[in-house]
Amino acid sequence: MRSLLITFCLFIITIATNAQANYDVSLIPKNLLPYASAVVRNKEEVIEVKSLDNTIYHIKAAITVLNKNGDDLAHIGIWYNKNYTVKIIKGLVYDAWGKQTGKFSDKNFEDVYAADGFSLFNDERVKHYIPAVIDYPYTIEYEYEVRSKQSLIFQDWTPNSRWGMAVEKSSYTFICKPDFNIRYKETNLPGRALIANNAAGLKKYSWQISNLKAVKEEPFSPNPDTYASRVKIAPENFIYEGINGSFTNWKEFGEWMNNKLLVNRDQLSAETIANIKNLTKDITDPKQRARKIYEFMQQKTHYISVQIGIGGYQPFTAAEVDKVSYGDCKALVNYTHALLKTANIESYYCVVEAGNNKTSMIRDFASIDQGNHVILCLPFKNDTTWLECTNQKIPFGFLGDFTDDRTVLACTPQGGKLMHTPKYTSINNVQLRKANLIINDAGELSGDMETLFKGTLYDDREALINGSQTEVFKELTHIYPINNFEVEKFTFKQIKDVLPTTTETLKFTAREYASNSGNKLYFLINAANRNTHAPREVRNRLNDVYINEGFTNEDEISYTIPQGYRLEKIPLNVTINTPFGSYTATMQLNGQTLIYKRKMQVIDGNYSKDIYPDLVNFYQHIADADNYSVSLIKR
Repeated sequence: MRSLLITFCLFIITIATNAQANYDVSLIPKNLLPYASAVVRNKEEVIEVKSLDNTIYHIKAAITVLNKNGDDLAHIGIWYNKNYTVKIIKGLVYDAWGKQTGKFSDKNFEDVYAADGFSLFNDERVKHYIPAVIDYPYTIEYEYEVRSKQSLIFQDWTPNSRWGMAVEKSSYTFICKPDFNIRYKETNLPGRALIANNAAGLKKYSWQISNLKAVKEEPFSPNPDTYASRVKIAPENFIYEGINGSFTNWKEFGEWMNNKLLVNRDQLSAETIANIKNLTKDITDPKQRARKIYEFMQQKTHYISVQIGIGGYQPFTAAEVDKVSYGDCKALVNYTHALLKTANIESYYCVVEAGNNKTSMIRDFASIDQGNHVILCLPFKNDTTWLECTNQKIPFGFLGDFTDDRTVLACTPQGGKLMHTPKYTSINNVQLRKANLIINDAGELSGDMETLFKGTLYDDREALINGSQTEVFKELTHIYPINNFEVEKFTFKQIKDVLPTTTETLKFTAREYASNSGNKLYFLINAANRNTHAPREVRNRLNDVYINEGFTNEDEISYTIPQGYRLEKIPLNVTINTPFGSYTATMQLNGQTLIYKRKMQVIDGNYSKDIYPDLVNFYQHIADADNYSVSLIKR
């Protein structure tokens, strides 16, 4: 009997051992290792919609971290709040040979307030865990479950969304009742969804992917959305925060927003309405009335983020903002919309994905998770105007690079409408500099310099404009690459137009700017705007080249040099022309006046990966020319 029991136990142990995956690093396919900092050995993501107010997310993953650059992928972060509850967390850690070296559970996770540094109200928390492993490679295997009281927002499946991450195997499964209809959008996938009914009669959508090589991080790479595999899911009918709804396209989505989240939230007190009417009574031009109201809003309010409950999608009422004088982007846009409405000016509440990457709404797939910010559109005839309502200093009609050049959703009275924000090009984004400088026999530099910043470069000096004199003097010495730079006087002037400008004027000196060696003077011809290096060279580039923003820089510096000097070497004369930009730099000595002219223009856009060596050469030639040293010798 005892022998039978021992045999049975050994049999069970053998089954358990065989069932456990083998995470020996040597078993990773060799073709997945190039450029990889981590390899997803297997990841299973399952979403099950039990009912309109009950969704379960189950995540199970095993990730091998090959070096310290992959440590972020071993960092588990689980976000939750009163409507998202974490039910299961557990995991194991393995060494390079697949031997278990540790385990963890919910008690090992740090549970912290998800403070973002600017939200006044935020009920979000994060459980997170980082394995204390210093020997590479290692593998972390984990599993967790989150339950959600909604059926509107489902996490995208993005198996290879990170640089340096290879994928051995990954799957995504969506389970729901037969009458719960969804739409889905597949991007950069080798196969299509498998759709079937499971044993319980539930509808099951599943996607699988395997042997995805890591994408190498390269300078001037495009938005990861252009190459990453992705599945987006959106429901036709749903409940969110107790609010039900349905939509299948952007028009219907805008109708739902208007009817459920924005309706009756633009009411203002009789006193405020009278105040706005009195403020604009003498202004006949609708656009100028709008400007006056916008500036009133800027002076009265300030931005504070609110991230509690439905605050993520529904604005405070206009009356609340009018009373407390603050709000998040949704609240301030809704408030400005309400103020404009009192003056019979139409405006649209617009959802946008803001940020450095110019990410647009997907035209053929409507979902609520495609925007993280709200702006306001004023559809004046032949003069559509856009307003950023969270910045109390930004000019009327100017968006800046935070929301420019992307497709947004406008919630109009006729429903949702896709529109495109203005694009600021290399012609709009301009820096113009003129300087009259003197170099004496001792090598001291002195003079005046005026720089105009236009377009998206307008706010390059915004942080200095209201600073103390001491702070500005200190910061300017960091901005300009001039040794011994001492500012004697400065002024800033702003013109807050649709394409605004900031003009900086400086009077300064710089000891020992030029080196005096016997009968020679040496100094850098480009005193204020030098490129110092080129992008790194990349062999066998994989990604196309993407230049996010275009600009134009022009400099003209006039140097008065001491009498009796001439140029010792051939004057600087460089001209470069490429499809993505151009550069010229020249100098000319007339008597005691040395004139230096420089113009650099970069044109935004997508370019073939084959031009990358030309881009490196472009910046290298610019760096060489920008660091050209004038050599003057006495006659």
